[in-house]
Amino acid sequence: MYSKIMDVLGDRVLEFGPKPDAAGPYKNFKLTRDVDGIAWLLFDRDGSSANTLSAGVMEELDAVLAELEGHRPAGLVIRSAKPSGFIAGADVNEFRGATETSAVEAAIGRAHAVIDRLEALRVPSVAVIHGFCLGGGLEVALACQSRIAIDGARFGFPEVMLGLHPGLGGTARFTRLVNPTQAMSLMLTGRTIEARRARSLGLVDAVAQERHVKNAVKDAVFGRLKRAQPGVLNTVLNSDPVRGLLASRMRREAEKAAPHEHYPAPYALIDLWEHHGGDKIAMLTAERVSFAKLMVTQAAQNLIRVFFLREQMKKLAGSGNAIGHVHVIGAGAMGGDIAAWCANEGMRVTLADMKAEPIAGAMKRAADLYGKIIRKPTLVRDALDRLVPDMDGEGVRNADLIIEAVPEKLELKQRVYASLEPRMKQGAILATNTSSIPLQDLRTTLERPERLLGLHFFNPVSRLQLVEVVSHDGTDAELLKQALAFVGAIGRLPLPVKSSPGFLVNRALTPYMLEAMVMLDERIDKSVIDAAAKKFGMPMGPIELADQVGLDICLDVGDMLRSKFGDSLPPTPAWLREKVSKGELGRKTGKGFYVWRDGKPDKTPAVPQTAQPSDEMIDRLILPMSNVCVACLREGIVDNADVVDGAMIFGTGYAPFRGGPLNHARTRGVENVVSALRALAQKFGDRFTPDAGWETFK
Repeated sequence: MYSKIMDVLGDRVLEFGPKPDAAGPYKNFKLTRDVDGIAWLLFDRDGSSANTLSAGVMEELDAVLAELEGHRPAGLVIRSAKPSGFIAGADVNEFRGATETSAVEAAIGRAHAVIDRLEALRVPSVAVIHGFCLGGGLEVALACQSRIAIDGARFGFPEVMLGLHPGLGGTARFTRLVNPTQAMSLMLTGRTIEARRARSLGLVDAVAQERHVKNAVKDAVFGRLKRAQPGVLNTVLNSDPVRGLLASRMRREAEKAAPHEHYPAPYALIDLWEHHGGDKIAMLTAERVSFAKLMVTQAAQNLIRVFFLREQMKKLAGSGNAIGHVHVIGAGAMGGDIAAWCANEGMRVTLADMKAEPIAGAMKRAADLYGKIIRKPTLVRDALDRLVPDMDGEGVRNADLIIEAVPEKLELKQRVYASLEPRMKQGAILATNTSSIPLQDLRTTLERPERLLGLHFFNPVSRLQLVEVVSHDGTDAELLKQALAFVGAIGRLPLPVKSSPGFLVNRALTPYMLEAMVMLDERIDKSVIDAAAKKFGMPMGPIELADQVGLDICLDVGDMLRSKFGDSLPPTPAWLREKVSKGELGRKTGKGFYVWRDGKPDKTPAVPQTAQPSDEMIDRLILPMSNVCVACLREGIVDNADVVDGAMIFGTGYAPFRGGPLNHARTRGVENVVSALRALAQKFGDRFTPDAGWETFK
């Protein structure tokens, strides 16, 4: 028993070799030698919780390598002293605002020289990797002769998410070491893989437990560890004619997910490998040039901006989550999926409904979701154990947070509150997932209205990262703080908003969908309307989106917002009401604007389409979103333009490479946007009138 406990504890303590001298010569590295003459280089970036590679860090690594060349050890171990992982990649701060390709190329050239020097070191080198090993971190590991992964380590090249491709030699080294079709797939998608998958690909030579690191290192340094060797297949796949064929296929696949005109990085990477994949030196040189060109593109700079928007929104969550038990009322599509997600993130969840069928459906969907996103069967079981069906609603008594997700009917919600409020424990939060009813209306029947707030999740809950955290004038400030921390604790990004019809996201998205329906009224084909939005860069067109959301919900939200904002919204066509009354609600009923089969719309046109989306169509769909975002800023519903952009990207998938609706307006020019809106107002009506907020928008 004692030895088992020591084994478990041994796995938690990282093996760093001999204790380093506190007064070493380096700021970010500690260098020691063990009794076998092996040098242990610990990377511990000063003042940071995670290791990232900055110009200063690379300069210091160069000095370390010079010292090792002068006093050659028996071997070299590189490992991180941070519990969070090996190296999280480059310091993205250094990418912001780059405008000169020559400056980027010079900087990347200096970093390349350091990585090349590590690779050329005439001693056996071993990277010992725990936690995350991403981007530039993986490129450092690839320059070592051996790689040992600690169980649970994760590897990947996420640069494509920033509009870039690997830039420290990864494109050349990775495609030579690993089957290049697998290597390219990982670089083109930004996906991560775990240690055992990395071992089967030949990316790492061994997967070890922490307590066995010392022995594994000795085996690697003294030639006893069998290193993964590239097979004959790699050579064949990297040969000239085969690369050409594979590259064409890769381009076709990439075009489906990331059109060339909006996302140049995947195509630059494919070009790089196609033209230089057979020649490592040529590919390393071409990589620097290609990386520098991408860095200064608007797409890359906007995607880098999105990276920082996510970090900024994470900070809004604060820390110190006090919510342990969540009680969800309403096991429909939204309530069930919210419950499943909270249980996935470690919360104890009770799920209540008037009937057993919705709860059973929600449990089945939860099991399906966990099967896809959780790797270990035991962890799937644990998540399902945390999700408890609760027909009697007894979970209310002990819950720290109650989330109401019943249908959007004011009287129904008020009845639910009347029955549960007397049973809530002291200090518990009552949250509604309403997307349309103002909290001012919901609080009128509550005895303790100060504990009511909104937690508005977006569909699908497991994929969309945004949660609008809605407050009214009387919301208790401490409970609001707790709600923000809870959103962070379940791995979501909070957007604090003041209660107002539609909050931010639905208010901005509704004109997008309703304008599309006005266009249908004008006999513009649905495929052309959707193509206009996709041409701008939206993940899906407004007609398909309306079907996804549900035409009944579109109608309810549209009616509610028109009752408040009147003619500033497009009119709701009569035929939409007819479709809803006939039960043609979109994806959930199998028929809306499109016929849906197995969760996918049939987009085969009834007649061949010759019409093309015009710039005017794009403006009619897209500019009202920017207009509403400016109005919400002016009205104080949200207080930060950057966070508005983040909310629209993470809550609706708004074209990330454009950096959000307000950033798009800035890029295009505020005067240009205002004059385009005026021209549309003259031609199509007052709903396009520019908001007064443009006058002060910067």
